[in-house]
This record gives sequence, structure tokens and C-alpha cells, in this order.
Amino acid sequence: MAASSSRSLAEVQRRVSAVHHENDSEEQLHFYDGWAPEYEQDVITLQYQAPRLAASCLASVFQGSLADVLVLDVACGTGLVAQELQAKGFCRFHGLDGSWGMLEHARQKGLYQELNLCRLDQEALPAPSGFYDAVTIVGALSEGQVPTSVIPELLRVTKPGGFLCLTTRDNQSNLRYKSQMQQLLDDLEQRGLWEKVKVQEVGQWERATSEQEATEGSDYISGVIYLYRKTLGVGF
Repeated sequence: MAASSSRSLAEVQRRVSAVHHENDSEEQLHFYDGWAPEYEQDVITLQYQAPRLAASCLASVFQGSLADVLVLDVACGTGLVAQELQAKGFCRFHGLDGSWGMLEHARQKGLYQELNLCRLDQEALPAPSGFYDAVTIVGALSEGQVPTSVIPELLRVTKPGGFLCLTTRDNQSNLRYKSQMQQLLDDLEQRGLWEKVKVQEVGQWERATSEQEATEGSDYISGVIYLYRKTLGVGF
């Protein structure tokens, strides 16, 4: 991972808070394009744990060789999740993101066999149904970022029996989004389209961007990792 950021924690917190509260999707993507060169340094400053923890969670359900497991990394950013998955033994990655700037930095890592620009708030995923052994979306399912409506698309492109790893945050400004997301996750489970494998709650997800966002008695926000398995025989 990149070296430590030259910006102070307060500067990084202001930048992250700004992107989380940007309502215009075009402006948000421009923001990410400009942020891409410094993104990895900034998330180190924030002590952002999601890529490492999500990779460990997904790797825990696979047995034997991971060499043939095809992973779709949705909202892949600069490739932090693929980097962590590669360290676990995965080696086949396709990535999607709405920011050209982020995708270019991901491309430079040489981890992905395929990278595509995709507006997750507007487009269907550019993949056939039942194509991927595993699908991840880490850090993007939150207020002001990717809408929960993308989740059925994630399920669609996963193979029957394949795994989906999703994350969201527990900070104050994300509680409404998390509640809506949970309702959708539960609905898909009740319809028999997938089954819950694991839910991992993490206390120190990343440094909070403000006192109001921080978990009580801590300078951090908490987060959640969800791991599901698509039901065998489901063509959706």
C-alpha cells in the first residue's frame, strides 16, 4: 500500500465528509477523479479497515485453490480490495467503477484482467447473469454513494452457489441507508434468492469525520460486513 499521507487527519476528514455529503452524482464522480492520486494515502490516515477485513471474510468460505475463482470487484476504486484478495491467493479479477481516475490507478496495479467504467446508480452491470464465483462491493454502499438498488444486480451476475460480500457503515448519517439496505437484504433472503453466511460487526471501521459521527466513547465509526451465498438453482 502507498506511503502515509502528507495531509493532516483533519484535512482528510474534511475531504471524506465532503464526498459523503455530495448529492450530485456527476460532481461526486469528478471528486473521485481528482481524489484518485491521493486516495490510498488518505485511507491510511483514516485507518480504513474494510478492504482487509472484507477480503478475509470472503476468503474464509473458500476451500482449496483460489486460482480459478473469478471475482467481480464492484466500485473497485484504486484496487485495494483486489490487492488484499490477491494476498489471500485469489488471482482472477474484473473491476467496475464510475470514476475514470480511480480505474486508471487500479489499472496500474496489474491485478485486473478486465476493468470497466460503470455508473452504478444508472446502469445494469455489464456482465451476463450467473457469471462470477464471487462479487464484492466494499465501501460504496452508503448514503450519498451507490444506491441499494444495485444489490439485486450484484446477485444477478453471481453464479448459483457463489458468494457476495457487501459492506456498509454504522455512522449516524448512514443509519437510514443501512436500515433500507437491511430491509432489502432480508427481503432477498425471505424470497429464497440467497442465504446469509456471516455478518461481521467491526467496531473500529475507520476514523470518524466528526464528533457527531463517532461511536460513543471512540474516535472511530463502526461498520458491518455481510456475506451471502446465492441459492443453487436460482436463475435470477
